[in-house]
Amino acid sequence: MSSTHQTAALSSLEARLGARFASALTARSQSLPHDITERLRFAREKSLSVARESRAQASRAQASSGASVVGVSANGSAILGGFLPWWQRAASVLPLLVLVAGLVMVDNWAAREQVLAAAEIDAQLLSDDLPPAAYSDPGFGEYLRNPPPP
Repeated sequence: MSSTHQTAALSSLEARLGARFASALTARSQSLPHDITERLRFAREKSLSVARESRAQASRAQASSGASVVGVSANGSAILGGFLPWWQRAASVLPLLVLVAGLVMVDNWAAREQVLAAAEIDAQLLSDDLPPAAYSDPGFGEYLRNPPPP
C-alpha cells in the first residue's frame, strides 16, 4: 500500500470519526443547561484561538529560520537547498583549512629535521682532524652513512 493511499485512507477515517463525534455532541448538547453550554462555547473559542496562535507561531518560526536544508513538498518530492549564513559556510570549510595547515607544518618540520641532520654531519666533519685526501675516499662516504657504534 503506497504512502499517499495510506494518508488518504487515514484522513477519510478521521473525517468520518470527527463527523460522528460532532453529531453525537450536537444531539446531547440540546439537553444541557444554559450555563454549561456557555462555558463549553467559551472553552471551544479559547481552544480554537490557542490553536490558531500556535499554528501562526510555528509558521513564523519556520519562515524565520530560512535554513531548511531538506524538506518535503506537497506532492512528496524532496526540496534541497536553502540559504546558509556565512558562518555556517565558514564552519564547513574550517576542517579543510586545519588539515592543510597541519600538512604544511609537518612538511616544514621534516625539512627542518633534514637541515639539522646535514648540519650535524657537517659540524662533525669540520671538527675532525682528517687529511683532505680522506674526503675523496669512497669508503669515507660509507663511513659517514653508517658510523661505528660508540
